[in-house]
Amino acid sequence: MYLNSFPKKACLVGILVLFSVNSLFSQLLEPKKAFTRADTLRGSLRPERTCYDVTFYELKVKVDTVTKSISGSSEIFFKALTSINVMQIDLNDSFEIDNISYEGKKLYYTREFGAVFVALMPAIPLGTEGSILVKYHGTPNKAKRAPWDGGFVWRHDKNGKMWVGVACEGLGASSWWPCKDHLGDEPDKGIRIIATVPKGLKCVANGQDLGQKDSGQWSTFTYLVTYPINTYDVSLNIGDYVHFEDEYVAADGEKLKLNYDVLSYNLDKAEEQFKQVKPMMKIYEKYLGKYPFWRDGYRLVETSYLGMEHQGAIAYGNHYRTGYDGMDYSRIGLDFDYIIIHESGHEWWGNSVSAADMADMWIHEGFCTYTESIYVEAMYGYDTAQLYINAKKPTIGNREPIQGQYLGVNKEGSGDMYSKGSLMLNTLRTVVNNDALWWQIIKGTCDTAFKFKTINGDDIVNYFCQKSGKDLKPIFYQYLKYPAIPKLVYTLKKQKGKKYELIYFWQTDVKDFKVPIKITTDGGKTEWIPVSNDIQTRTVTLSAETDFKINDNLEYIKVEKR
Repeated sequence: MYLNSFPKKACLVGILVLFSVNSLFSQLLEPKKAFTRADTLRGSLRPERTCYDVTFYELKVKVDTVTKSISGSSEIFFKALTSINVMQIDLNDSFEIDNISYEGKKLYYTREFGAVFVALMPAIPLGTEGSILVKYHGTPNKAKRAPWDGGFVWRHDKNGKMWVGVACEGLGASSWWPCKDHLGDEPDKGIRIIATVPKGLKCVANGQDLGQKDSGQWSTFTYLVTYPINTYDVSLNIGDYVHFEDEYVAADGEKLKLNYDVLSYNLDKAEEQFKQVKPMMKIYEKYLGKYPFWRDGYRLVETSYLGMEHQGAIAYGNHYRTGYDGMDYSRIGLDFDYIIIHESGHEWWGNSVSAADMADMWIHEGFCTYTESIYVEAMYGYDTAQLYINAKKPTIGNREPIQGQYLGVNKEGSGDMYSKGSLMLNTLRTVVNNDALWWQIIKGTCDTAFKFKTINGDDIVNYFCQKSGKDLKPIFYQYLKYPAIPKLVYTLKKQKGKKYELIYFWQTDVKDFKVPIKITTDGGKTEWIPVSNDIQTRTVTLSAETDFKINDNLEYIKVEKR
C-alpha cells in the first residue's frame, strides 16, 4: 500500500531512479555473446597458473599526472605447488615490460593478449618459496564511466588540483599492475603498496598508512595490507586530501581505528556525514561479526566516482547526500547514505568471503545487497526492511541467470545478482522459518565458515543446507541458475456456499521445489500452506472469490491465476 501511494510526479521520479539503479546494477562487465582466446587466458586456471600460490605482493608505482602514465614494479612472492617450468602472470598488453627477473637473474617471457608466460630454467622445484620481479611502464586505461567501465580516473577538483582514482573490478587488476589476475588466488599475507606522486598531492591506498617521504618534486607513500585481498580491490587515490579519524569500540571493548580521507574543502561535510559509520559498524558486528580487517583499520576515501569496495580504503563518491547520490531508489523515504552502507558491507561480502570464480559474483553482490536490509531492519524495524527489499523488484529483468558460467572465461552472471540475490535470501529466511537460526547461519557464513576464504557457490549452498537442516538446493538453484523466478499457479473453483476448491502448484525449472505460501481467506484469516511441483488441492472458505489473497512480500515469486 505504501509503495503504491505516490503521486504522478513521484512516479516520474521513480522511473528516472529505476534507470539509474539499472546502471548501478551493471557495475560488472556486460554479458559477452562470444568468448575469445583472451577470455580463456584471463579466466582459466591452466597449469601455468595452478603451479604456484601467491603469498604476497610488493607494488611500487610512480604516477605521472602530467602524462597520465605510470611506471614501477611488482614483486610477486609465491610458493611452488608443482615443479615450475613456465608460470603465467597477467598485465594488459598496452604496457611495456622492462624486465622480469628471479633471484636477480633475467627471465625470458612471451606475451599473448594480457597473459605473460615466464620461462624458468632450471625449473623451480615443488615447495620452493621465492619471488619474481616485474618492471614495467605505460599508460593505463582511462575510465570513461567509472566505476562501471574500469580504469584510471584523471580529474581536477574544484580548486583545480589533480584528483586521481582507480576502479577495475570488471576490467581486472592486470589493467594497471602485474599480478596473478584470478579471483581464486589472493595473496595470503597481503600487499605492500609504495606509491610516488607529485609533491603537494597525497596518495591514499589500502590498509595501514606507513608514512610519507619527500624527495625533490615527488612524495612517496607506503601502505600495508596484512590480510588476503582481491587484486581488483587494490587501489590508488591521489588528491588534495585531508585526514581525520574516529574510533569504534566493539562489544568486547576492542577499539577499531576509523580513517577518513576527503578533499580539503569537504572536511566539515565529511565529519557530519561519516557519523553514520559507527551505528552501521555496531549493526554489522551483531549480524555479521566484527569488522574482518581489524589490524588494517577501516577507511573511507573520497573519490570522483560513485563508489567501490576497495578493501580497507572504500571509495566514497556519494557527494555527502542521502540515498544513491541524492535519490531514494528504494522509494520508501529512507535517509541513510547508500554508498557508506553498501560498500562497507562488501568488507564482509566480497573482501573477506570471496568468490573463487567470476561466475559466483552473486556471493559478493547478492549478500551485500541483503546486508542493506539488515541495516534497515536494525535501524527502522522489520516491516520497513521488508518494504525496502520488495521495493527493488522493479529493477530486476529476469532475462539471464545471476550465476555465471563455469567456463574459465571470467564470466559473471546477470546484473540482477544485486536485488535478485537479496530477494532470494529473503525467501530463504521465510523457508527456514526460524529467525534465531537464520541469523546464526548468516553470521556463521562470513564470521567463521568462510572468513578470509575464496569459495564457490556450492560451498554457500551446502553450508545453508547443513546448518538449516533443510534441503534448500532446489530453491538456490532456481534463483541462481535460471532466469525465471518460481511461478505459483492456482485456480479457485466454486463449491457449495462459501466453500471453494483451491488447486495449486509451483511451476519451476528445477525439480522438488518446495516453498510454503501465506494465503488470506474469509474474514482476513491467514495461514501458511505447503506447495510443491505436484498439483495439490484444498478447500478454503471465502465470502467472495476476491477475498482470497496470496502474500508474495516474504518471497520473490510470480503468481498466476488460471
